[in-house]
Amino acid sequence: MKHIFIINPSAGKRSQASRILAMAEKLRQKHGLDCACMLTQSPGHATELARKAAESGEPIRLYACGGDGTIFEVANGAAGFEHVAVTCIPVGTGNDFLKNFGADMPRFADAENLWDGDVFPLDLIECNGRYCTTIACSGIDARVAEDVHTYGDHPLLSGRGSYLASVAVNFLFKGIGQRWTVTVDGEEVTDEFALVATCNGRYYGGGSTPVPEARMDDGVLETILVKKVSRPTFARFFRPYSDGQYARFPDLARVVRAKEVRIHSDAGEIVTCLDGECFRSHDVTVRLAGKRLNFFGPRGCDCNKTAR
Repeated sequence: MKHIFIINPSAGKRSQASRILAMAEKLRQKHGLDCACMLTQSPGHATELARKAAESGEPIRLYACGGDGTIFEVANGAAGFEHVAVTCIPVGTGNDFLKNFGADMPRFADAENLWDGDVFPLDLIECNGRYCTTIACSGIDARVAEDVHTYGDHPLLSGRGSYLASVAVNFLFKGIGQRWTVTVDGEEVTDEFALVATCNGRYYGGGSTPVPEARMDDGVLETILVKKVSRPTFARFFRPYSDGQYARFPDLARVVRAKEVRIHSDAGEIVTCLDGECFRSHDVTVRLAGKRLNFFGPRGCDCNKTAR
């Protein structure tokens, strides 16, 4: 079996490439593993590397070394290949994907805990031809994610701090809602929406947990629909929403279990964010992609460790 480390040298505040290279070499010497390291060179390159490795047909373990964007890209290259398993070594700023593993998250930092770890299938979200591991969101939260990179390089802002700065800018200077037609498993509603977030996992935006009961392997997508509201109401709603307390606002937020969600806009473009990667369109289709990714982690780890 091959062990391939796909390293994003741009992830995090400083490159961790040399540490990952040393980690792979240690595995080769200590356990006799067939290890290879590949550095990404541009956005989307991790997907290309993962798919090329998967198409070789050999049993492979892929290590996505970066943040949420890196695991997103590697998952898109490896999804659907039965002989390929994926894990993540966190060297990014947010690392929301691994927060789903709770107290086991620090164990992912060392490949010694991973190379012979348990393999288990995860559901994915398929959205407009791409896969998403955790949360696909459209609306103000996606616009926040689109703008967060503007603040991410500021020396005084952490991953969470840059997210909150983007929230403030979007809240104060940009509109909160748009008129959409949203269809959830065939049920169509046209209204003014602030956001629609389809959740396979529980964390995004540096630690917000909109639907804490979402599970990554249960064959459904927990989807929260939030109506357009005034700025004062949104200001009261934002913190409870981030803490998973949407039930406090039954007239504003609704959660449904779905396998397909469609969003259409006749007016402005819809900003959609998949694990931190954003795109714009007038039509968004989100579907459950059940058990499409083989994932491996430290022995005994649980992707639903923090689920309520």
